[in-house]
Amino acid sequence: MAQVNPSGSPARAARRRVRGPARALLAMLLTALVVGGAVPYVSGSGRPYLSYLVLAGQEDAAGAALAGAESRAAGGQVVQEYPQIGAVLAYATGGFAGTLRARPGIAAVGTTRTEPVVAPPRLLDGAGDFAAGTDRADRSSTDQARRDSDHARRSSTDSARRDSADRQDGGTVTVPDPGEGDPWNLAMLGGAGARAGDASTGIRGPAGAPTADALHKVLVAVLDSGVDDTHPDLRAAVDPKASVSCADGRPDARSGSWRPDPGVSESGHGTHVAGIVGATRDGHGVTGVAPGVRIAAVRLLGPLGQYYAENIVCGILWAADHGAKAINNSYFADPWKYNCPEDQDQAALIAAVGRASAYAQRKGAVVVASAGNDGQDLGAARTDERSPNDRVSGPARSRYLGTECIRLPGELPGVVTVTAVNRDGRPSGYSNYGRGRVSLAAPGGDPDSGPQGAVVSDWPGGQYAALAGTSMAAAHVTGVVAVAAALHPDYGSAPLAALLAGTAAAACPPGPYACGARQYFGAGLLALPR
Repeated sequence: MAQVNPSGSPARAARRRVRGPARALLAMLLTALVVGGAVPYVSGSGRPYLSYLVLAGQEDAAGAALAGAESRAAGGQVVQEYPQIGAVLAYATGGFAGTLRARPGIAAVGTTRTEPVVAPPRLLDGAGDFAAGTDRADRSSTDQARRDSDHARRSSTDSARRDSADRQDGGTVTVPDPGEGDPWNLAMLGGAGARAGDASTGIRGPAGAPTADALHKVLVAVLDSGVDDTHPDLRAAVDPKASVSCADGRPDARSGSWRPDPGVSESGHGTHVAGIVGATRDGHGVTGVAPGVRIAAVRLLGPLGQYYAENIVCGILWAADHGAKAINNSYFADPWKYNCPEDQDQAALIAAVGRASAYAQRKGAVVVASAGNDGQDLGAARTDERSPNDRVSGPARSRYLGTECIRLPGELPGVVTVTAVNRDGRPSGYSNYGRGRVSLAAPGGDPDSGPQGAVVSDWPGGQYAALAGTSMAAAHVTGVVAVAAALHPDYGSAPLAALLAGTAAAACPPGPYACGARQYFGAGLLALPR
């Protein structure tokens, strides 16, 4: 399958990173910013520190305590414990990993980055508590303040939304307020009776569709670049009690920490994803797949523009502990696009994210992930020409990978991995695929067809953008999980995933790229459960 490269299109959805000379400049700027405290690292001894995930053989609080004790004994600084999975995040210099791997009770140790920092993250009051948010004050006063702020924001952005286009966030083109019109992507979810390309003005839901009150009892988590909860479509959807930043591997539940950082490239991505999942139906903007659902906004994107493994572990554990029924992951782990188990560092990252995903599934959450936008067969040998992507200089080296190398978190056991289809119901050219490697297909859109063929959703600052990608496809699945959970509140992770698969199989359209093409569709085409 030929890959569509959306980098020159206003509808692109793939994450982009600073490269070449710009990265070298970024490195110099970061040196100054670090000393000045503008990013969450304090100036240190000048020695190069790397971050490590240290996993004990015992996957519980006792294991985490052991991993922490051994890390300190080896000269590391432990900045976060993950008692749910028997692991810690530590910063260290020198031969830390080799020393720890020889210690009894330690199952795996791996550095999560390839470029060092000058010191571990600075201390943050209140950070590190996975139970934060459960005993906060009633949200009504917070909601009223947000509504007041949103009214002012809406007034100030109305004129901008009336313009035909405005470049934001590294070149993304915003579009006028769509007024909830022509949601082709929602029409595709109507089940076997809805034809691909149907341009009805909303979901004509099946009999017995859940009410907004039923959906409000369901929490889903959007792990991404952050969510602008002041956006008019999202202000009633994002639950501040369940929202957090995990941008450095520690849960930071301070107010607003989950919002995107406009100084980081692609920071609007999470707002777009959240709108697809649960934007409010109010006659303006867009409507989400599950309007009324509560969204836990979990910011993973760090100040260096990376989704490091510790950020992912933190986010998944937070979402699971706060009762999310679905956890959306529209990204891939950095710095390795694919992680290979024969490499000791990458094996540790696979194990850590795998433990977090398994923990979430045991807690009842469906873990949803995008399949990726490289047009590659995940079930075949392939080439990775982007890793490591946290380097500050020099070209990426070409890596020739076998099928054992996996994309995190999408190729972990039990994860619902989502491919993309265009408005015509055919597989999108950019979408990764693979027989036995993908679970479902969902609307992702065409990056070169503008708002009519891409997916229009929310953008920071009360705006809207048309993007396309497996990120958008995964968000549709997360919204449908919310609908299924509202219909079946007693279902756990496995029954919900099975319901989605069965409904998708029944909704697959006829044709050469339909259910018989399992490498593109998995079980079938996503549809609302009946």
